Amino acid sequence: MADNKREKISFVIPCYNSTNTIGTVVEEIKTVMTQELSSYDYEIVLVNDGSPDGTTYGAILDIVAKEKHIKGINLARNFGQPSAVMAALNHATGDYVVCGDDDGQTPFCEFPKLFAKIQEGYDLVEARYATREKRSLFRRMGTFMNEGMSTWLISKPKDLELTTYWVVKRFIVDQMIQYPNTYPYLGGLMLRATQNACNVDVSHRERLSGKSGYNFRKMLELWLNGFTSFSVEPLRLMSKLGILVSILGFLFGIFIVVRKIIDPSISAGYSSIMAVMVFFFGIVFFFLGVLGEYVGRIYISLNRAPQFVVKDYKESDEL
Repeated sequence: MADNKREKISFVIPCYNSTNTIGTVVEEIKTVMTQELSSYDYEIVLVNDGSPDGTTYGAILDIVAKEKHIKGINLARNFGQPSAVMAALNHATGDYVVCGDDDGQTPFCEFPKLFAKIQEGYDLVEARYATREKRSLFRRMGTFMNEGMSTWLISKPKDLELTTYWVVKRFIVDQMIQYPNTYPYLGGLMLRATQNACNVDVSHRERLSGKSGYNFRKMLELWLNGFTSFSVEPLRLMSKLGILVSILGFLFGIFIVVRKIIDPSISAGYSSIMAVMVFFFGIVFFFLGVLGEYVGRIYISLNRAPQFVVKDYKESDEL
């Protein structure tokens, strides 16, 4: 007898202060699935990441009560977007998993374009926003730094752009949720499972309300996650720089001695010595800071600090 079980697509949405937007996002996903991908089952996993507005999880519960196919998760505190996504992935049961934003900027109406690439044989498909001119200079710089870091540290293909809107096959999710440490870096987790990835151009929309929750501190934390969690390249770079600086210091010392021998009247040069000392101490303290990040994250991971803590979980009566 033939197996008539339909494949399922899971949508995972981390939510932060999205009381006024998440309902619209869910409606858009429902429209796409019922009108364009009706041959597939689907579910939507909504994760409240400790929203300070106090009403986001209530809005999620209202959707769970009224709609089918919805799972609602309330985290005990704010753990950050990557950890919120990991919480959703641990509850997603689909054969394919889609991640997007809660603010209406993610064009879920264009999801069939991404899914078509999955059906062509790709394991990971990342949306690439065609126009981003309205983003702040700070956000554009953050994206540029993150892309460069990903290419260097986790061997990201140079022509692949990582965003918060992507779809993957089930086997990648199964690998991602096995990651036990405190600081998940989603791009690294996906790309260490597969390099069979591509981009699809989509439109970039204005958020429905509010402003971005990504400030400088959160962008820095995201950058450090990738910097210290998935590569030893920074440590190797420090070793190479240390060797280079040592060679330069040795050559400079020879230069000073030779110059003093040739012209004994030359003064010791207190200012130049202090400048060199400040330079070298700056390099040393920078290296110690990077080492401290590695050691601190190892310590936290050894103490088994959780990626996330689920305070409450609800799901629709029909999934």
